[in-house]
Amino acid sequence: MDLSKIKNILVVRTDRIGDVLLSTPVLENLRKSFPKAHIAVMVSPNALDIVQGNPNINEVIVYDKDNLHKTWSSSIKFALKLRKKKFDLSLIVHPTNRSHIIAFFSGIKYRVGYDRKFSFLLTQKIPHTKQHGEKHERDYCLDMLSVLGLQSEKFLPQMVLRKESEEFVDNLLNDLGLNTKQEKIVAMHPGASCPSKRWPLDYFSKLAQWLIKDKKTKIAIIGAKDNLGLGDRLAGLIDSASVINFTGRLTISQLASFLKRCCLFISNDSGPVHIASSVGTPVISIFGRKQPGLAPKRWGPLGKLDKVVHKDVGCTVCLAHNCNKNFLCLRSISPEEVYQLAVELL
Repeated sequence: MDLSKIKNILVVRTDRIGDVLLSTPVLENLRKSFPKAHIAVMVSPNALDIVQGNPNINEVIVYDKDNLHKTWSSSIKFALKLRKKKFDLSLIVHPTNRSHIIAFFSGIKYRVGYDRKFSFLLTQKIPHTKQHGEKHERDYCLDMLSVLGLQSEKFLPQMVLRKESEEFVDNLLNDLGLNTKQEKIVAMHPGASCPSKRWPLDYFSKLAQWLIKDKKTKIAIIGAKDNLGLGDRLAGLIDSASVINFTGRLTISQLASFLKRCCLFISNDSGPVHIASSVGTPVISIFGRKQPGLAPKRWGPLGKLDKVVHKDVGCTVCLAHNCNKNFLCLRSISPEEVYQLAVELL
């Protein structure tokens, strides 16, 4: 491959927000190596806010696999439209059948990705070993650059704080009478993609009550719209005037601006962990499942002050949401233990 002829690059990652954010160091390294190239990134609609405004890219392309591009025919039409953009190189950071098919039908000459899921459509492959969890997801993503013979730096994930979101959050806090220069706000996220990742609500509640009483903090509950019930239940358990429930009220971009104004973020293993970390807010991330591919070594936050809590309770095989031990790994992480970490960070 003659890198001097690479003018248009497409980076593809169409999974979750945290995964996309952990891929942004790839974009920063590409910009350093190809300062004059047109760099585009293809993401799902829910991850648009993660990359919008990123200074290392020229274009964001949205691929809506669950709605607009749900059928194979619509995906092929999408690929044929991409063909007109004349990309020279695609980096498919997360392997899916559709991503490989789209890159192929887009007529992209060099298609780099993992040796998994229709990988015969790629021109250059790297072994897929992420399930072994031997290093961080960011570093797995950076491996893709080595195929091109490029050196890479381990940049931290980057999410741009947008002006309109900054103003929205300032106005929101002002309306609520909250001054982040005078009051400490601790944000909590009780949700996660699977029950096997969710620390018990009553543990979150006890922790919140101690922080309110002993450290005079405000508690902000955050979460997506589909976690409305979870947020309401946690707010009810804490039962304090010092709790604000923002569940379902913030976009991803607004969430980043809000978490920037918090002094601490306590969360299950989830995308918002990486958002908070990327904007410089200290994080305590709670992990349950044991498999190496899902463990903190691969998915933990990367900030210098960030903390991870993870207990091995002797499971030989993790049954995930079908756990027959009532999620002992999560219940073994006591509110007292997380409270001590919170006090250190506060």
